[in-house]
Amino acid sequence: MGSNSATIAASSDPTYQVSKGETITAWIVSALISADFPGVAALAEDRVDYRFINGFVDVGDLPCRKAFWAEMVGRAIEPAHGWPEARLNLPGTNRRVEFTGFWHTPTHIRRWLKGTFRCQAARKLNLRLSTCGGVRIWVNGTEQVRFEPFRRNVESACDVTLTLEAGDNEILLHTEDLAERDTIWFFELELLDEAPLTTVLPVALDHEEVGRLAALVRDVRPGRDVFVDQALEIVFDTPPGRDLPVLVEVVSHGHDRAVLARAEALLKSAETRLSIAETRGLPDGYHAVRLTIGSGAGTVTRVIDAAFLSQASPGASASSIEARKQAALAYSARFGAERIGRVLAMLATGDDDEATIDRIVAATLRSIDRREDCSDFAMVPLLWLLGGYGHRLAPDTAENIRQAVLGYRYWVDEPGNDVMWFWSENHVLCFHVSQLLAGEYLPDAVFTTSGRTGRQQAQLAGARLSRWFDAVEAHGLAEWNSAAYYPIDFIGLMALEHWAEPELAARARHQLDLIFEMIALHTLAGVPAGSQGRAYDKELRAGPLTELAPFAEVAFGEGWLNGGVASLPMFCCSNYAPPAHLEGFARLEPGRAIEARYAQGLDSGKLVLFKNEAAQLSTVVDHKTGRKGHQQHVIDIRLSGHPMARLWVNHPGEDDPWGTQRPSYWAGSGMLPRVAQDRDLALMIFDTDDHRNGWSHAYLGRGGLDEVLLEGKWLLVRSGAGFAALHATNGLEMVSKGATAGREVRSEGRRAGWVAAIGCGDGADFALFRERILATAVTFDPHGRVLAVTPPDRPELRLAYEGPFSIGGRPMAFDHTQPKPEITFDSAAPGRDPAPLFYSRVEPCR
Repeated sequence: MGSNSATIAASSDPTYQVSKGETITAWIVSALISADFPGVAALAEDRVDYRFINGFVDVGDLPCRKAFWAEMVGRAIEPAHGWPEARLNLPGTNRRVEFTGFWHTPTHIRRWLKGTFRCQAARKLNLRLSTCGGVRIWVNGTEQVRFEPFRRNVESACDVTLTLEAGDNEILLHTEDLAERDTIWFFELELLDEAPLTTVLPVALDHEEVGRLAALVRDVRPGRDVFVDQALEIVFDTPPGRDLPVLVEVVSHGHDRAVLARAEALLKSAETRLSIAETRGLPDGYHAVRLTIGSGAGTVTRVIDAAFLSQASPGASASSIEARKQAALAYSARFGAERIGRVLAMLATGDDDEATIDRIVAATLRSIDRREDCSDFAMVPLLWLLGGYGHRLAPDTAENIRQAVLGYRYWVDEPGNDVMWFWSENHVLCFHVSQLLAGEYLPDAVFTTSGRTGRQQAQLAGARLSRWFDAVEAHGLAEWNSAAYYPIDFIGLMALEHWAEPELAARARHQLDLIFEMIALHTLAGVPAGSQGRAYDKELRAGPLTELAPFAEVAFGEGWLNGGVASLPMFCCSNYAPPAHLEGFARLEPGRAIEARYAQGLDSGKLVLFKNEAAQLSTVVDHKTGRKGHQQHVIDIRLSGHPMARLWVNHPGEDDPWGTQRPSYWAGSGMLPRVAQDRDLALMIFDTDDHRNGWSHAYLGRGGLDEVLLEGKWLLVRSGAGFAALHATNGLEMVSKGATAGREVRSEGRRAGWVAAIGCGDGADFALFRERILATAVTFDPHGRVLAVTPPDRPELRLAYEGPFSIGGRPMAFDHTQPKPEITFDSAAPGRDPAPLFYSRVEPCR
C-alpha cells in the first residue's frame, strides 16, 4: 500500500483502503522457511574482463540457480494452513512487501502470507505483480496466480487478475526465491483499477490497535546520532495507547551478525521513549537494532541502526607510525571483531589465548570449507597467519588450515556450487592473492578442487594479478573513497606488498600510496569522508565507526580505533608506511586550504575536493548524469566540530529511510544529477521525471551541528569552526516527524537545482558567511535545466544539464582524468581567478 495515502477505514476490523496506484502491504506473515540448496558442482563461465564498474554485473546463471529452475518452477505446492503467525506487515514504510537479506551459501527461502480482500459485490481485481523471486496466490482455496521468473536480483512484472466473490475473500500468498549472497527478495501488488479495494487483516486486534502498531514501526528512530558512552534510546512519534512488550536486539553488521545485546522492555501506553540500559558499554560500532513490538498475532518488527561510541573526541596518538601500529594491534587483539584478523593481532602482540584463537580459527575454517561468500576476505589473512605465525599454532590447528587451503575454490575455472562472488574489483583481487599465496606456500601439493599443483596455482594467479593491476593503474578504482571497500582492497594489497615477489610488491605499494593519498585528502578531524563510488547507510552515518577510520588514525596520527580487523592488523604487522607528506593533507596547517582533482574508475568518476582546516566539500562531477544510480555518493560535506557532523544531498532510490536497496533512501541516487564544483561551491541539477519519487533531499548529521538555520531556500549550519550551506531552488522543508525527524531536509519537485557551499572561522565569521550566502543570487530554469549562482564579488557560475559548466562565461572543462590527484594549495593554480571564497582567511580558523 502506498506509504503516503493509505488510510484506515472506519470499521471495527483492522481494514485498509487501497486506491489506484497504491500497493497492498497489509499481511500476516509466517516465519522464514529456509534450507540449503547447493545444486551440483560445475564450472562457471569466466566473464571477468578486468573492466570494473559500479552496478549490476551479468555473471550468468550459477549451477545452484540452474538446479533451482529445474526443480522448483511449476512444481505442485499445497496451500499451507495453520502455520505460526510470526508478525504483521503493515502499510507505511515501503510499497513493497520485502524480505531482502544476505545468505552466504545457496539457500531456498520462502514465506507464507495471508490477508482478506473485502468486496461489496463480486469483481475482477486487476493488479500489477512485480517481484524478485516467485509468487503464487490462492483465493478462497483456489490457486489463481503463478508467477515464477526467479531471476537473481532482477525485478520481473506481469499483470494479473483475481476473481473475487462478494464479501470477504481469503487470500493466501506464497513467496520464495533462491538466495545467492545479497538477495533482493520482495513482491509488490499495485492496484490498477479505478475502484478502490478494502483489505482486512484477520487478527484479534481492532483497526485502532493495528494503526498504532503501523505508526510505531513507521516512525521509530534512535534518539541520537551517536550514543557516546550512553544507553540506547529509542524514540516514537506517538504513544502506543496500551502497554506493549518490545524485544530489542542489537546486532553487529559484521559477517557473523553477532547479537551484542538483547533486552526485553515495556513501552508504556503513554510513553514515546524507551531507554535500554543493557546497551550501555557496547563495543564501538554502527550496529543494527532489531525491534519486535507486540505479541502473538499482533507482532510487528523493524530494523533500524544506531551508532555507539566510547568517546566523541579522538584520543591521544603516538608520535610515530610504528608506535601507532603497535597500539592498534593491541586494541585489535583485545577488542577486535570475531574475525581471523583478530587472531593475527593476538599472535603479533604475544597473546596466546588458546580458547579465543581456536574459536575464531574454527569459525573461519567453517566459512572457508563451506565456501561462504566473502570467505576470500578471510583466506588472505589466514595465509598470512600461517606464513608468519604458523610455528605458534597447535600442530592440529596448522594442519586443519593446510587442508582448508588445499580444498578451497580459487576461481570460476574450478568446479563449485557455491555463491562466492568472483566479479567485483575487491573480490577479484582477494581471490587472486589467495591463489598466489596458497600456491607459493604449498608449491608441490595438489589442490583438490582444481587438480593443480601449488606452483601452477601461483603462476596462474600472478598472470591474473597483472591484469588486475593493469586495469586499476589505467583507470583507478570503481569503488573510489569507499569506506566499505578500501579496507577490503587493503586485504589483498597489504598481503602482496608484504609477501609477493618484488615486481608485484612494488605495484601493490604504488596502489597503496595512491589509496592513502585519497584517504588523506578526504579525511577531516580524523574521520575519512567524501564522495564514494560505493556507499552504504551503515558507513555514511557511521562517522569514525567505519572500518576505514582506524587506518587514518594509524597513518596520520588522528582518529579513532574500533573493532574492524578485516585488514588493519595486516597493515600494522607490515613494514609498509604511507608517504610521510600525506599527514599534511589529512591535517592541514592552520589557515591553509587544499584542492584536488582526479579521476577514478572505468566510468570516469571525476572527483573534486576542496578542504580547509574545518570544512570539506567533495563531489563526483558529470558522472552518468540522468541515469539510474546504484551506490554512488555524489556529494559530501564534512565539518570538523564533531565526528558525526556530515551532510549530503541525493535523490532517494526507495521509500524506506531504513531500507537496504541499491540505491537506498540515503545511499546512492535513484536518478543521478548533473554535478559541478569550483573550490568551496558545488552545483547540482536533478531531473527525476523518469522516477516514481519526484523530490530530492539532504541528510543532516544533526547531533554534530552546533547551529542550524533555515532561512528561505537556504539551510545554514555550523559545527565548531566549520560552516556549510545548502540551497534548493524549489525550497526546503525540515522533516519534523517520523524516522528522519530533524535529520532530513526535503525539496519537492521533479526538476530542481541545489547549491552547496562551505566556509570556516569563528562566531563572527559565521555571521559573515551567513550574510554572503543570503546575498548570493540563485536562478534555475526548470525547462532548460540551467542553474546559475552568483556569489558576492565572484563571477557567475552556470551549469547546464546538457551543456557546459562555466565561470564568468568561460567554459570549465574537467581536464585532469588521471588516477593520480592534481593538488593545489590555497587556490594557487596558475591562471586561477583570484575571486575570494565564501570565507577566506590567512589566519587559522578558530
